[in-house]
Amino acid sequence: MRISDKDALVLVDIQRDFCPGGALAVSDGDAVVPVANRLMATGRFGVVVATQDWHPPGHISFASAHPGKTAFEAVDAPYGRQTLYPDHCVHGTPGAELHPDLATTPIEMIVRKGYRQAVDSYSAFQENDRSTVTGLAGYLKERGVARVFLAGLAADVCVFFSAMDARAAGFETVFVTDATRGVDRDGSNARTRADMAAAGIVLAESAALVG
Repeated sequence: MRISDKDALVLVDIQRDFCPGGALAVSDGDAVVPVANRLMATGRFGVVVATQDWHPPGHISFASAHPGKTAFEAVDAPYGRQTLYPDHCVHGTPGAELHPDLATTPIEMIVRKGYRQAVDSYSAFQENDRSTVTGLAGYLKERGVARVFLAGLAADVCVFFSAMDARAAGFETVFVTDATRGVDRDGSNARTRADMAAAGIVLAESAALVG
């Protein structure tokens, strides 16, 4: 698979809080960093974008904002069921920073999401109310991007939703399997991969891209 300047690499939420030692760590999450760096080092992508969860204190997704609730319970939000999490990626805190070993020089834009108090945001393209867009799709289209490659954390949550939304926005979409790590709650890794394949998303290893 040949990368071209019509391709974009979207690095989803490669942040301290999602890596080992963080507030909402994904097992082996920091293993995505060298793979992401190798992809960027090819110099072949026309656009490289990163996203950051960027929550205010007391965000709707925090269990601490719902008395009597604990992490990974769910509540009814105006836009549907909302899973609750430990406080994480609070803007301006070390946990919200990109992983320190991630090569940031090639990143030309950072999309911050989940910064509205009353709505969570998994996808790089659209918030969880499924109507508020981030503007990323428009930016990529204006840059002439035809295909989007996804990497980052977590594979079965934010990377999954980003990949599905990229495909729905009309982009050819590639999920880089070894550049992601998942939570894998109740078989969610296998389930989301099957959903992506059914949507026409290509699942590929980085070795097929950087050779």
